Amino acid sequence: MDVATAIRSRRSVRAFKKQPVPEPLLRELVELANWAPSAGNLQARDFILVRSEATRAALARAADQVELSKAPVVLVACTNATRIAKYGDRGRELFSIQDAAAATQNFLLAAHERGLGAVWMGSFDEDDIRRTLKLPREIRPVTLVALGWPAENPAPPQRLPLSEVLHLEQW
Repeated sequence: MDVATAIRSRRSVRAFKKQPVPEPLLRELVELANWAPSAGNLQARDFILVRSEATRAALARAADQVELSKAPVVLVACTNATRIAKYGDRGRELFSIQDAAAATQNFLLAAHERGLGAVWMGSFDEDDIRRTLKLPREIRPVTLVALGWPAENPAPPQRLPLSEVLHLEQW
């Protein structure tokens, strides 16, 4: 699958088959996620793969998203303040978040290309996630991705026309 096809055909999948995702495939997806660009190539992001039913249920409660408990795997992409320290506040508050977001997009596209379904979630109680995963202070959860073999094939979402989102030099 070429990149343009992957971008246009990827969907947010919220229903999954009760079928495990093999660990070698999970590791490959995280490796591809880590190939995303990052500020100063510092790769100020960490990834947590959650397979435990109890932990997925706790994440689902923290996000108020039942999909997290029903997916066989949840990826938690986090910032790493230690690795981005050279950029100060802007690094902690922006660059590391961009790093985690770019990695999440790589993860989604790689998963889709391999026939997996996933949905990116950013709305959650950060403190609950921190407690559930016992994260140290320098690690901040940014995205949750429910992942598994899709049990649905969602229709393409509407997109704004290019004329509304593309602005050339003079607005």
